[in-house]
Amino acid sequence: MRLPAVALLWLLHFLPLSLIAAFGRALGLLLYYVGARRRRIVQVNLALCFPELNEAQRRQLAKDHFKALARSFLERAIFWWASAERLERLIHVEGDEKIRALRAAGRPVILLAPHFVGLDAGGVAIAMRFDVVSIYAAQASELFNRLLLKGRLRFGNQLLLTRRDGARATVKAMKAGRPLYYLPDLNHHRRDSIFVPFFGIQTATISGLSRLAKAAGAAVVPCVTRTLPGGRGYRIEIGDAWTDFPTADVEADTARMNAWIEAAVRTMPEQYYWVHRRFRTRPEGEAPIYR
Repeated sequence: MRLPAVALLWLLHFLPLSLIAAFGRALGLLLYYVGARRRRIVQVNLALCFPELNEAQRRQLAKDHFKALARSFLERAIFWWASAERLERLIHVEGDEKIRALRAAGRPVILLAPHFVGLDAGGVAIAMRFDVVSIYAAQASELFNRLLLKGRLRFGNQLLLTRRDGARATVKAMKAGRPLYYLPDLNHHRRDSIFVPFFGIQTATISGLSRLAKAAGAAVVPCVTRTLPGGRGYRIEIGDAWTDFPTADVEADTARMNAWIEAAVRTMPEQYYWVHRRFRTRPEGEAPIYR
């Protein structure tokens, strides 16, 4: 990301959300037509996951996804530079008392947050209410990396760890009272994953949710971010802690996680992160999906 683009983003944060959202939808439609490689990835993912839709329906869903994705990028201007008062008006949180109750009872907490395009709004809302720990992946652009870090650290006392820090540091932070804001639903290499169903497809999935919950004695609490139409903002839905989790069966636990994520995706399919090659890592002997 170059300085002119950063300057433009900074200027955007002064505009009403409804106007930023409109710009984002227009940009997304443009990217749909010019971004052939990412468009192809989205088309493959949607064909695999929604075979019940016809070609025209999947094409419209792909366009809607690009609109939502571009909107989420432009709206980072608000998360990085808008005042706390404005963010409180725009981001509506439902269920944060469930986290407080678990923490008051001395229970470590894992917030299971799938990769919906409004994820940054959820991260900001949680950071404004709790000092959390999260696992951070460095970005390719050094400037974008700095902005992203600054945005994630601007409220409270947040702890960002990398994968190199290991599970032990994450468990230690949870036991010290920090909820873990956890995003385990991207493609991982075979050595880090097990294969469990996702939309009926054997999918390389990290089993960290089960293992971390067991190591920390943590409650798993679903956390879904929904981008609302126009200028209405965002809604963060924090669910009830899962019962009977984790179990002695890590594979069953991981399959349960994927089944829950799939159910959440079906409620707003245009907002899931379809530009990611979720099915890139295949079981031994299976042909590549993305060519």
